[in-house]
Parts: sequence; structure tokens; C-alpha cells
Amino acid sequence: MMKSFILMAVMTALFAFAGVAMGGLEGMIVALLFAVGMNAFAWYNSDQMVLRMYKAAPLPSSNPLHKMVAQLAQNANLPMPKVYEIPNEQPNAFATGRNPENSAVAATTGLLSRLSKDEIAAVMAHELAHIKNRDTTIMVVAATFAGAISMLANFMMFFGNRRNNQMGFLGILAMIILAPLAASLIQMAISRSREYEADRVGAEICGNPMWLASALKRIEGFAKKIDNHSAERNPSTAHMFIINPLHAHKHDRLFSTHPSTTNRINALRKLKNSSRNSIQKTNIPKVRKN
Repeated sequence: MMKSFILMAVMTALFAFAGVAMGGLEGMIVALLFAVGMNAFAWYNSDQMVLRMYKAAPLPSSNPLHKMVAQLAQNANLPMPKVYEIPNEQPNAFATGRNPENSAVAATTGLLSRLSKDEIAAVMAHELAHIKNRDTTIMVVAATFAGAISMLANFMMFFGNRRNNQMGFLGILAMIILAPLAASLIQMAISRSREYEADRVGAEICGNPMWLASALKRIEGFAKKIDNHSAERNPSTAHMFIINPLHAHKHDRLFSTHPSTTNRINALRKLKNSSRNSIQKTNIPKVRKN
């Protein structure tokens, strides 16, 4: 909860600074009012907005994936999240929701058709780990604000030359470039720092770290070959997926939304060796392939 409020405060400060650049005190007031409204919207509605963005369809309780998630949620001592399927051939998945009681997991058709039962279970366990760790709140807020700050920067291109702006043309130009960059850096830092922990907790939930290691390797391979056009149109949501849908980077880099897959797999191998006797395999229902 505290991390979410800190993120909102930082993003609100960016809005306020941009408002000053655009229109002095008047601009700052407008930007702050807009930020307050955006905070409320992001808190209550951004999860559903992201699901609609990817045309995710809810699955009934009789669906095999729904049954699998129910078993995993029980293992994780979590409330049952809503389960969605995304019509996209790139194997991938994400979780969303402002808290565990109002959460959802979504998997693409490509994930369900191309991965094994154990790998799918591991991916869903990873997403449930994000819910358990309350990362999903931060993810949806970051995605919403990153997009909004980019929109504000574009707005400044047309209205930033008003007489009462405090920074002049060069200052406005700097804000157009730096505001979205700052938002993206915050967004990326949040995502990268939480993936390793979600991998660890997800391995505990599904019962085998190597299921997730195998899934990560295969998803990255497919992501390099299969485009996710919805993600390409909405890059501010890329950090929500288990693997970068915009094609994963080979190494940890400042501008990567995800840690290196190789590093994540190595961490899972170490987890397997260090907890060989403490992590037990779980009886997971089978997901029927399409």
C-alpha cells in the first residue's frame, strides 16, 4: 500500500512540474486537479481498462484454466481471482487488480496452446505471486500514469508556448522529452525489481522452480518471433507481462522493462538447489490444449 501511494505522489509531482512549465501557477493547479482525478481512476478502474485494451474475455468456472488457477490460489492462500483469456498468439500472461480481493489473471491463447500443463501452472503461479505481493496495484497505476504523462507532454507541444509559461521554449522542449522518460524509468524500475520475487514466490506456489524456468525460456523464444500488436500499440503496459511482449532484451539494461530471462532462470535453478527438500510438487489440474 505504501509503495502505491509513493508512486502516486511521484507521478503527481511530475504532473505538477509539467503544469508549471505549461502555464505557471494556473497550469500547476490544472495539472494537480487532473492528477487527483487520474489517481482515483487508476486506483479503481485501470485494471478493467487494461483487460479491455487486450480484449480479454472472462472464463467460466468450468474452464480448465479456471480450475487450475483455483487450485493455485488455494495453495497461495489467496481469494479466487477472475480468470481471463486474451486472443493473442504470443504466449504471455499478466495479473492486474488493486488488491487480492479485486484481482484478475489473464493468459493468451498462445500460452495455452504452446506451453505444457506444468509450464502454464508455473506462469499462473507467478501471476498469483504478483497479486500476493500486491504488485498489481503498482503495475496498473504505473501503466496509467506513464500513458497520461506522455499525453500531457503531447498537450504541451501545442499549448506550452503560452505567455505565462515559466520555462520558455527550451524548457518546454526538455519537459516534453524528460517527463515521459522519467515516468518510464520509474515504471521500469518497479517492474524489474519485483519480477525476481514473483518468480520465487511463484515457484513455491506451483511446487517446482524448473517449471517456471522452462516456461520463461519458451515464452521468450516465442515472443521474439510472434508480434503482440496490442502491446505494440500500448507500450506503457509492457511491464505487466511475465515476459516483455515487445521482444525481450538479452541483458539487464536501464531501459528494459524486465530483468534478463537468463538471470531469472539462473535464480530459479539456485532456488531449486537450495530448497530441494522444502518445495513440494503440487497436484495441478490439466489445461486442455486448443
